[in-house]
Amino acid sequence: MFNQLADRFDTIFRNLRGLGKITDANIQQTSREIRRVLLEADVNFKVAKAFVSRVKDRAEGTKVLKSVKPGEQFIKIIHDELVNLLGKDAAPLKLGSKKPAVILMAGLQGSGKTTTCGKLAAALKKQGKSVLLTAADVYRPAAIEQLIQVGKTVDVPVYEQGTGDPVVICQSAVEEAGATKTDVVILDTAGRLHVDGEMMTEIQEIAEAVHPVEILFVVDGMTGQDAVNSAKAFAAALKLTGTILTKLDGDARGGAAVSITEVTGVPIKFVGVSEKMDGLEVFDPKRIVDRILGFGDVVSLVAKAKDMVDEDEAIKLEKKLKNATFDLEDYKDQLKQLKKMGPLNQIVGMMPGMNRKMMKGLSLDDRQLSWTEAIICSMTPEERKNPLKINGSRRSRIAKGSGRSVQEVNQLLKQFDQMKKMMKKMGKMKLPKNMNPKMLGLN
Repeated sequence: MFNQLADRFDTIFRNLRGLGKITDANIQQTSREIRRVLLEADVNFKVAKAFVSRVKDRAEGTKVLKSVKPGEQFIKIIHDELVNLLGKDAAPLKLGSKKPAVILMAGLQGSGKTTTCGKLAAALKKQGKSVLLTAADVYRPAAIEQLIQVGKTVDVPVYEQGTGDPVVICQSAVEEAGATKTDVVILDTAGRLHVDGEMMTEIQEIAEAVHPVEILFVVDGMTGQDAVNSAKAFAAALKLTGTILTKLDGDARGGAAVSITEVTGVPIKFVGVSEKMDGLEVFDPKRIVDRILGFGDVVSLVAKAKDMVDEDEAIKLEKKLKNATFDLEDYKDQLKQLKKMGPLNQIVGMMPGMNRKMMKGLSLDDRQLSWTEAIICSMTPEERKNPLKINGSRRSRIAKGSGRSVQEVNQLLKQFDQMKKMMKKMGKMKLPKNMNPKMLGLN
């Protein structure tokens, strides 16, 4: 996500950090570079021009603080303006108190709207809400069947009447949800290959008939300025409350995400970050900008870990680490948890200071986790408990059993030994008397 923007801003920031002072000359030069970066990322040219103008105005009026390096101040200005450009604050769903809350999903065909309906249903279900999906796309072949399959995947019921009147279908779905005291109804409306009058008229009629609390425009983040143009058309016809950008796990340049809020006047509420049903993230401008600019995203990283790690298991692991009884079986369990958190490049990219250049130097092959797990699985329970018993002949047997090389087995054992030594040292460390353990998140 935003790879091109991240790479180019990394170069700009390296130059800025060497500045001895902020001058008219380096303000002009940096402004030109930022404008070029944004336009190359397919950001709307009016949005890029306004953004650069705001950065220049703030930089020119900046009073250089003695405690902060000039370059760092310039970087903070860019950071703050990018956050403002993307919407400033996260914009959660506003479902209100009336039930059922109706969410109308709009968008062009091929934007991933139907799948996003399922992802949103899964997210709401996780919050303890009951959800009803509604098949109101009666034009696209197999659209209804696709939503039914999505509903089965996330274990959410789907209301459908076949190829009837979409307005009547949506009204009936809302009545059904009211009768069954369902919390939320998500309407999967029809998409078209392009914006047309018939499409807009139909979706306006649906909105007038069911009074949705949220009208979300689902747009393919890979389409750049086309995404912005279609969003403008929908915003003119409907009272949009937000947008959802899909497919940002691909090679998206980020132009749509950077432009769409300023052009439409409505916030980005969610982004699709994977094809899995849990691959929908709340769009938080500050956290996204932190990722783009290489500042990391510790909040998202902790949230992922919290979702995947069992609390009781975490307590057991903590005791093992303190008592230095952590073995290869425990290591294997941790690898399984890590695999659940998502691709390694995404996880590492959330760590502060990990810029794109550093990540390119790392070997982040997700298959390595499976290979390591296979090596451990080829060991006997006794070998996992006491790796020192693994001699040359045992290493050969483990290598053959796992389909990996003896060299890889040796490498794993060496890494595990180093990790145990490090854990032993950390277990002996004592906090200073004046330091509260809560400061480190230990309590």
